[in-house]
Amino acid sequence: MRPRRFMPVGPLKGTIRVPGDKSISHRSIMLGALAVGETRVTGLLEGEDVLSTAAAMRAMGASVLRQAQDDRGGAEWIIHGVGVGALLQPEAALDMGNSGTSTRLLMGLVASHPITASFIGDASLSKRPMGRAIEPLSRMGAEFTASPGGTLPLMLRGASPAVPIEYRLPVASAQVKSAILLAGLNTPGVTTVIEPVPTRDHSERMLRGFGAELSVEIDSDGARVIRIRGEAELKPQVIEVPGDPSSAAFFIVAALIVPGSELTIQNVGLNPTRAGIVEVLRQMGGNITEVNPREVGGEPVADLLVRHSALKGIAVDPAIAPSMIDEFPALFVAAALAEGTTVTTGLDELRVKESDRISVMAAALSAAGARVTETEDGLTIEGTGGDPLPGANNQPVATHLDHRIAMSMAVAGLASRGGVEVDDTRPIATSFPQFEALLDGLKG
Repeated sequence: MRPRRFMPVGPLKGTIRVPGDKSISHRSIMLGALAVGETRVTGLLEGEDVLSTAAAMRAMGASVLRQAQDDRGGAEWIIHGVGVGALLQPEAALDMGNSGTSTRLLMGLVASHPITASFIGDASLSKRPMGRAIEPLSRMGAEFTASPGGTLPLMLRGASPAVPIEYRLPVASAQVKSAILLAGLNTPGVTTVIEPVPTRDHSERMLRGFGAELSVEIDSDGARVIRIRGEAELKPQVIEVPGDPSSAAFFIVAALIVPGSELTIQNVGLNPTRAGIVEVLRQMGGNITEVNPREVGGEPVADLLVRHSALKGIAVDPAIAPSMIDEFPALFVAAALAEGTTVTTGLDELRVKESDRISVMAAALSAAGARVTETEDGLTIEGTGGDPLPGANNQPVATHLDHRIAMSMAVAGLASRGGVEVDDTRPIATSFPQFEALLDGLKG
């Protein structure tokens, strides 16, 4: 355990750059490892989750090397791929650490290759259900031996050749969609995913960018129909990873709720399937300005200028949930400082993340003095109207090894009277190793 008390520190001012987008970082390594030739990546998120993906691709034959610093102080990653269909049998179990993204996407990759792989993970990941990905990949011919409840550890025997399927997602999930599309890369014919509710589309954008034949249409019911032609030949790319909006969210909320703050966050990815948090915070009255909007590698990017704002509670449209599913813990903190009531619904997916984020955030915010009511599929939060939260004075708030809970409650501590002690800050390294240092650098 590494507890820390986060205290109010006055206005947050300055300019920061958050780590690279986690979703794009994962996919850069995976697709680079399947392309023939040299892919070069800058801005890669070097958190533990992405490093788990890198280690897995090395174990299956790709060369994934970290090179010296670039002129902005970041590293360049050089990936030499093996080609679609040429992944090698890993000699040992693939350790996914805490990364659900690595697990589900790599299950998809392996499912259509003639290899067998074991997937293991830490205690938190080993509780997370994999059945949603197992079901469609089994239809394609892959064989699974999972732990009870469809969890890790599990053994996957890939199919060769795999069978193309048409699969309608029963629940909105970018990871399950991506697993099927990645399996489709090495499957003869056309694999189709029907997505009734849109989710983040990095896989579609990046698969196209690497040269896969992929189409997206809207059917008569308004669902997205995504088709990928298999036995693809991927071409190596040069990728600059934009800043992760999920990581930026904590600093956006911090600047909005700490009086006197004015903060610039550079190079934030604003993919419309990911940037729901910015839209919702603006609906609440948040002053967030896009500076120097541009496009990098098919992804919209801008610098965000964020100023302290008097937020108002709203009813959050559940249709926007898939575009900000990881940002709700940060939004809950903003709601706790807003004027009036914020109501969130349709968040069932939050109960099966690194922790049950609905109940864990309800307990953590209540411990810090917020007025929170937990419902079956969300939270109802009565805001303070901008007054500081009392703070958690008696005991540390429990984060349940969840990095986003830890960072959210750290931000809550900045807008409290007595501070908030987080029981363990170590999980933050899974997605945002520099979080505490960046936060400390903005004080005063």
